[in-house]
This record gives sequence, C-alpha cells and structure tokens, in this order.
Amino acid sequence: MTAGEQAPAPGGGTGARRSDAAGGALAAIHRHPVKSLGVEALERVTLAPGAWMPLDRVWAVTRAGAAFDAANPDWVEPNNFARVTHAPRLAQARAGWDGATLTLAHPDAPVLSVDPETAEGRAAIEAWVAPLVEDALSGPFRLVRARQPLTDVDRPWLSLHSMASLRALSEAAGKPLDPLRFRGNLWVERLAAWEETQWPGRVIAVGPVRLRVVEPIWRCAATQANPDTGARDADTLRAMRELVGDTCFGVYAEVVEGGEIALGDVVLPV
Repeated sequence: MTAGEQAPAPGGGTGARRSDAAGGALAAIHRHPVKSLGVEALERVTLAPGAWMPLDRVWAVTRAGAAFDAANPDWVEPNNFARVTHAPRLAQARAGWDGATLTLAHPDAPVLSVDPETAEGRAAIEAWVAPLVEDALSGPFRLVRARQPLTDVDRPWLSLHSMASLRALSEAAGKPLDPLRFRGNLWVERLAAWEETQWPGRVIAVGPVRLRVVEPIWRCAATQANPDTGARDADTLRAMRELVGDTCFGVYAEVVEGGEIALGDVVLPV
C-alpha cells in the first residue's frame, strides 16, 4: 500500500456507502505523480483533512528560465514547468507508482521504470521527457520536487468533476471528450449536468469523507489536447464559453473530514 492508496477489498466493497441511493456515484479516482506526465487510475485512496490527493503532482519538470529554486524548493507558478498547455504530446503519457518506482509510458517512447528520488532516476526521466517536448519548449529540463505538491494552485485542494457536464461539453464541442483532457482527481456520475457549479461553499460527502467545495476551476488550452493522439483537436474553451459563459470546468475542494474513498461511493451535498 502506497501514499494513501489501498488495495481493493474482495468483491469491490459493500455497504451503505455504495448503493442506489440518491446522489452521485464516484466513477474515477485519478492522480498524476509528475505534473503533466501522465495519469494513474486508483480504485480507492485515503484522504487526510487539509491535504492534497496523495502522490498528486509531487514531481514536475522545469523548462528553460524556470523560477524554481532547488535550494529553496517552494511552490511556483505552473508556467515554470513542461505542461500539456505548451507540449500537447504530453497528453498521451500514462504513469504508475508502486511506492518505490515510477513507471512512465508514451506511444513514442520506451516504457521507463525508475526511482525518481535518485540522481540516476531523475536523469532518466529528464532524458525520457526531452524528445516529447523539445519541439515546443526549450531546455534544460530538470525533474524537481518541492516542499508541497506542484498543483496549479498553491492550496491543499483536489479537483472534482461531473461526467454529465463532460457529456454536455462534448456535445457542444462536436466530439466525445475524454476525462483525461482535464487531469482531474475525482469524477462523479449520476449528477445533473453543471450541478457541481452550484456547490462552491457547500460540504459534499464522498462516502465517509467530507469535502468543502471552494471555487470553480478556470481552464486553459491543455484541455484541447487529445490524450490518445497528442493533437489539439477540440476547441474546448469556445465550447465552455458557449455553454456556461466562461472557461470554468470542475470545482476545487478541500478535505475537511478524512477517510478512505472508493469507486462507487455515493456523492451528495450534506
């Protein structure tokens, strides 16, 4: 078991927290060990109050001119790093973490399994990333770790999204949109489209966990990149503006009561 992740219970879990009761159902749990370098799907995870999703954006790859200071490794703005926004081929990356080894996969690169906490592992990841981004970004590229996760906002929040809203956005965009375009943490089924936009300021139950929804998530051009092809093939920002009048999709939330969540958990305001 690693960084809050739990092995699935036999039979996938039972009990009142997973039922046909009113409310949404937790459909996906995602984390991204290295910022913009792939998603890892989980069946369950333990969340702690006031903390980030375990092992989410723990590492990132700096680009030329980055303001990140390895001697004083504080959080810095996202544009200091190699991201899908600038290098859409990164959208095709997938990741896995077993507690000691980070595995990265991409259609145009060999599978890499290394310890990112060693000099050899860092160098291997930097060499693996460079061909995927050097047509869009300048190096040197350096794998770094800060005192806190390198998420897009300097707050211990996670992101929550609705599958129904994604389907509505897909219709407006004229093509099915993969959830991986949005690099979110939690995806919920059985909500009305855009129901989550009414949640800022409210407390939401996800199984035994309580989340306080903080604010909507403003989106960028990274969502235009197809996670299967690495091509920018959908004007997601235009579709958002047409549907909701801005470029927000999903909401940020903070954990106020911790515990283990798992796929199928009921999700509803309390």
